[in-house]
Amino acid sequence: MDVLTLSRVQFALTIMFHYLFPPLSIGLGVLMVLMEGMYLRTGDDRYHAMTKFWTKIFAVNFAMGVATGIVMEFEFGTNWANYARYVGDIFGSVLAAEGIFAFFLESGFLAVLVFGWDHVSKGMHFFATLMVSFGSIFSAVWIIIANSWQQTPAGFHLVTRDGAVCAEIVDIWAVIFNPSSMNRLVHVLLGAFILGAFFVMSISAYYVLRRKHLDFAKKSFTIALIFGAISSLAVGASGHFQAKTVAHTQPAKLAALEGHYKTGPADLTLFGAPDSTAERVDYAIAVPGGLSFLVHEDFKADIPGLEEFPRDQWPNVPLVFQTYHLMIALGASFIGLTLLALFFLWRGTLFEQRWLMAVFVVAVVGPYLANQAGWVSAEAGRQPFIVYPKVTWPADGSPHPHLEMNAGDAFLKTADGLSSRKVVGSDQVFGSIVMFSVIYVLLFAVWVYVLNDKIHHGPEETAATPPPSTTASDLVETAARRVNPSGYSLTEPHRDTPGKTVEESVPPKE
Repeated sequence: MDVLTLSRVQFALTIMFHYLFPPLSIGLGVLMVLMEGMYLRTGDDRYHAMTKFWTKIFAVNFAMGVATGIVMEFEFGTNWANYARYVGDIFGSVLAAEGIFAFFLESGFLAVLVFGWDHVSKGMHFFATLMVSFGSIFSAVWIIIANSWQQTPAGFHLVTRDGAVCAEIVDIWAVIFNPSSMNRLVHVLLGAFILGAFFVMSISAYYVLRRKHLDFAKKSFTIALIFGAISSLAVGASGHFQAKTVAHTQPAKLAALEGHYKTGPADLTLFGAPDSTAERVDYAIAVPGGLSFLVHEDFKADIPGLEEFPRDQWPNVPLVFQTYHLMIALGASFIGLTLLALFFLWRGTLFEQRWLMAVFVVAVVGPYLANQAGWVSAEAGRQPFIVYPKVTWPADGSPHPHLEMNAGDAFLKTADGLSSRKVVGSDQVFGSIVMFSVIYVLLFAVWVYVLNDKIHHGPEETAATPPPSTTASDLVETAARRVNPSGYSLTEPHRDTPGKTVEESVPPKE
């Protein structure tokens, strides 16, 4: 394969592996806030133990997310130098904001969240949990803003630096609130909430089937079920509004998502196999005029087909179509599954349905697949562009959009974003793919092993009682425990043997 294809495969591998972890951190963080909030409101120590258990899972996942996320910044410079130069002013500002407003907030309170249970007051620990959750969400905010800018650029102008064209910010608020950012942000966060909910339900259902930690499992499952059902219903509405934005800003992507080749009223395809050579969808099961209705509230409204664009501007239609429909099918299953479980919960027989508990144990795979499939369809759908050109529409409202790709217009094709082929060759990229694959397999094995160990250990039956208030020394001690988990102070002498400090206990060197 050529260096372009290999570089895309490499980035897809690293970012898809990384994206196994941030959505769980986001969804689990919100659930921890809800659980600890219940503890503050009721004083019930079972909610305390519940939050503490899920915090351990969160910490493992957070560490994996940080470790796997660092790689991509280096890939921008090594494999995608021209792209990095083009978007550097935009991405530099946005990713700096992520570091300042999100990562520092999240990591700053992480020590209190993980190690501060018996060192800070209930209120202070809840505040730390809240800040860590907010930090994970704020991180997603800035990443989605950066990615959305590639889809719908705004708030910039083009300048030439050292002979290279670069995008330079002129309006930071237009960059933040670009035409697609807010709809995409809501959709991504809801997908993360669903994953967090199904993850908690999976482990809780496992405990129910094994008849272990039953009270913990039933309470955790119930909280996650209600949260997951609300999120599953909301993500459908969110996806509708996002699709309407895509119809206006990226009509070629919408056409690929639905396999819509000919301009005219568009069906809503439920299942099929696109054939771009024949320009049709084989074995299609569709709602006649359904897509036209969703976009324009009119079953007979015309939707631009792929025929409006040159073939070299088409994305990989089968890939985009199938990953999008996989996401939709999984989303529908989440709604059906959670509503069914809510029905049994209302009847008071939910945890007697062992077959349903078994389904929930494995159902956690669904949100992982849905999140991955959604991102594949979104990113592959804007190809062959890495920065999508502006779309203009005729004044008469006819369905014949035009991509602004003249000299001086802002767009960047994926092939043009590569580093010089004289610097990075196919052999080097292929070698790095093999290396990353081996490392990621090992990392994934470690993650599964640690999770399995914590799940089998289960929650603590009794939780330590937090102090009634928090002092500055409590926070310092908690931070010290992050460095020295033994519990000893890093600043105060302590006694290892009767009558002697640790320093006195160490024998002198010969």
